[in-house]
Amino acid sequence: MQELFIRPGDDLQSALDRAESGSVVHIAAGVYRQKLKLAVPGLTLLGEGAEDTVLIWDDYANKLHADGREYNTFRTWTLAVCADGVTMKGLSVVNDALRPEIKGQEVALTVYGDGFVMEDCVLSSTQDTLFLGPLPKDLIERYDGFLTDDLRAGRPLAQRFANCRIEGTVDFIFGCGSAVFDRCEIRSLRDARNVGYVAAPAHALSQTSGFLFRECRFTAEDGVRGVYLARPWRDCGLARFENCAYGAHIAPEGFDKWNDTARDKTARFFESPAVAGRVPWCNRQTEA
Repeated sequence: MQELFIRPGDDLQSALDRAESGSVVHIAAGVYRQKLKLAVPGLTLLGEGAEDTVLIWDDYANKLHADGREYNTFRTWTLAVCADGVTMKGLSVVNDALRPEIKGQEVALTVYGDGFVMEDCVLSSTQDTLFLGPLPKDLIERYDGFLTDDLRAGRPLAQRFANCRIEGTVDFIFGCGSAVFDRCEIRSLRDARNVGYVAAPAHALSQTSGFLFRECRFTAEDGVRGVYLARPWRDCGLARFENCAYGAHIAPEGFDKWNDTARDKTARFFESPAVAGRVPWCNRQTEA
């Protein structure tokens, strides 16, 4: 097994590119301001603690790319994982562009790999902090020629997050992945627009596993109120909340149907134990 040791001032992207499959990459405490893409399968990235090892960048959706087009949500990541079997522990991934009401979406971590595991980490941004691939089918088609093939994976992908803190403002956990969040802190930050949505699942009806929040704590910055646990980004988005603890910032109705859509008839949102006052279409058994 190859082991690589990275220190502040080193080119982390170069190290990720030259690592052999199955390698362990030790990332020393420090701030690494660099846009990163991981394409080697089976890598393990070990930081020295989420507060001390920080991977950070600041792209945003309305920013002009070198190709003359806007970055769009799906090119704004600080770190994109485009390989299977990747594990990350003890580090933070941050997008510090800020001001999403002006700049648009700002992704910290994008995952297009299967068997991805993240433990004891922090993910921080504002709108669209964490994208869990694959893309919805319509966007895979729409972005042909715009996104590279590794950012348009259409196969099923599974991810797991344990003991992590994930924070943002609007739709800050979104996508079509089969993702499990175990004992994570899901933290809502203040937004200048006074809106807040945690999850935006976009799963197809054929998918029977979506986002599972298990024994998670939903917290917020002071003054944050009226945050919805989820709204369906596509018709049949699937999210489950099991034995979670909710702060007072969570809206009593719990879930939103997404603007003027009719997705309250198709979305698959489940909560156990049931909470009084939730929307009537929560816990409706419509899976197929």
